[in-house]
Amino acid sequence: MSDTHARIASIVSENDVVLFMKGTPLFPQCGFSSRAIAILDHCGVAYESVDVLQDMEVRQGIKTYSDWPTIPQLYVKGEFLGGSDIMMEMFEAGELQQLMEEKAVAKAEAS
Repeated sequence: MSDTHARIASIVSENDVVLFMKGTPLFPQCGFSSRAIAILDHCGVAYESVDVLQDMEVRQGIKTYSDWPTIPQLYVKGEFLGGSDIMMEMFEAGELQQLMEEKAVAKAEAS
């Protein structure tokens, strides 16, 4: 296993919800990442984000790790769910919220 693969695996396993995205939650750098953040914020769950623009190894490595060609990518309790389109479909159907509840994902702290 490569160092990058091991780093990604560590990030995914150590956090209930992880979004690999372009930019940060405050400053998303593409529309798909912005939509993914909006969905997670609306679900009210705590999540970690990884800015793939800051690390080219992670940017390429995450695509291999998940066997998914695009970013953003969402992981819940170690399981790859998909990108923003899949997140949107699941959210609109109520499936994403249900999954977060079933997996007992921590709620976001009120600010």
